[in-house]
Amino acid sequence: MSEADCWLTFTDTDDCMIEIEVPKDVNVDISGNAITIKGPLGTNTRMLNDTLLTITKKDGKLVIEQVAKGKLFKKAAMAEVSFVKVLRNDMAGVAKHYEINMRIVFAHFPINIEIKGAKLNINNMIGERVPRISKIVGTTKIEVKGQAVRLYGTSLDDVSQTAANIRLACKIRNKDSRVFQDGLYYEIE
Repeated sequence: MSEADCWLTFTDTDDCMIEIEVPKDVNVDISGNAITIKGPLGTNTRMLNDTLLTITKKDGKLVIEQVAKGKLFKKAAMAEVSFVKVLRNDMAGVAKHYEINMRIVFAHFPINIEIKGAKLNINNMIGERVPRISKIVGTTKIEVKGQAVRLYGTSLDDVSQTAANIRLACKIRNKDSRVFQDGLYYEIE
């Protein structure tokens, strides 16, 4: 049964399972409810809700099946489709980095950025003496070259959340946002 059929079928009589093809340069290890995906660029680990789903490895494919029947069948069907998409993102991430480009924009005071461990310090934001601090999530790496900031990593969730944390740290409060537009913004290509 295909992924689309599983999404639309919510009857108790059907056994819905989805197979995912594992790329050649990616290795998947299943131990209990932890799934570790290793590739040339790094490792991603996911936890599986084993009350709803089971996962097995057969002939270079991952087979995801629903365990729950009755009242939890619909929830298991939705969890199955979501988990398939998460695993595909993780397999793509260990083969090719996920990347978000941002740009430092300032009109009033020059903004400086420092990376200290798992935190990003944004200094001199609109002339403030205290740096604004943003958390770097997971194994996300940050490169700063002039006004360009590059975030990259193997996990789409971690890279996206790090970019969101930076944007949140740069939010300007109690000032006119039409005048004070300093901060770090997503770069649209």
